[in-house]
Amino acid sequence: MAAANPELPVLPDSVLLQVLALLPLRERLRAARVCRRWQRLALDRTVWRHVDLSPHRISSQTLWHLVRQRLRDSLRTLRVRGTLHSGSKRRILSPALLAALGKRCPQLHRLCLTETDLRPIPYENIPPSLTALELSHCEIPAAWFCGSAARALPQLQHLVIRNVPAFSDRHLLNVSSQSSLKTLSLCGTYRVTDTGIQRAAPHLEELERLVLRHCVIGDSAVGFIGRHMKHLRFLEISDAYSLTNAGLACLATLQHLETLCLDVCDKISPGAVIALCRALPQLRSLKLGRAHFEDEVIGKIQASLPHCSFSLTP
Repeated sequence: MAAANPELPVLPDSVLLQVLALLPLRERLRAARVCRRWQRLALDRTVWRHVDLSPHRISSQTLWHLVRQRLRDSLRTLRVRGTLHSGSKRRILSPALLAALGKRCPQLHRLCLTETDLRPIPYENIPPSLTALELSHCEIPAAWFCGSAARALPQLQHLVIRNVPAFSDRHLLNVSSQSSLKTLSLCGTYRVTDTGIQRAAPHLEELERLVLRHCVIGDSAVGFIGRHMKHLRFLEISDAYSLTNAGLACLATLQHLETLCLDVCDKISPGAVIALCRALPQLRSLKLGRAHFEDEVIGKIQASLPHCSFSLTP
């Protein structure tokens, strides 16, 4: 009996389109050279909905070519890596390129930029269709998110900032007051302090997911989180060495919280953790980091949370 392994030519277009969409950019372009059928499929709009350029050190000319020839109104997600830490002085993005991207790709919802120098880029040039913006290891100008410029992204709901040294309390206040954020993730933003969280918190009442890593916050900031962000379903606070039992107790108001990830320093007791978790009726996942608890204490925490998964991380 002949083997039942189908050959590529007999596979339907719908299957091949899904395969091509999963390929890295370089392999996707190579596939277009195989035959006329593959060229047609490799250039199909559905294949170019989610484009990840971050594995490649591309030039501005290459990106311009993609914007003009490949990226169309089907594009939903774009990931780009710049040259900020490569020693090159060439910039990938320009105001004109971003303007062209926004015009040609009106359905672009998520833009992820890594190691990109954004200091020459006005915030108003970011495509206004974005609902999610992620910046990792980038440089931004002081004027970003500020004043009338904060209204440039009227649909922004998800903001992720990782290791962007210039991001400060002022940026946080402006972007939160001008956007209806559902997700806010701040990592390595040492300029964000208790004062910044206090001022921004009244504007973040619709927030559902909050991540604070390596931020200079303590009991005061956590108190305002508990007072204003009562729709939170996911909360992560790490490296907050000033947090105490008193601050932790303020989170008991988060009655919709389902996942809590918390670094436990010496100022937080096991009893405070248990009391908080018992006060959160929707809690289903508890992850404690840097907890130096005895096995007996860990057993008590697990026993007190029968409907909640519990894990420890180094």
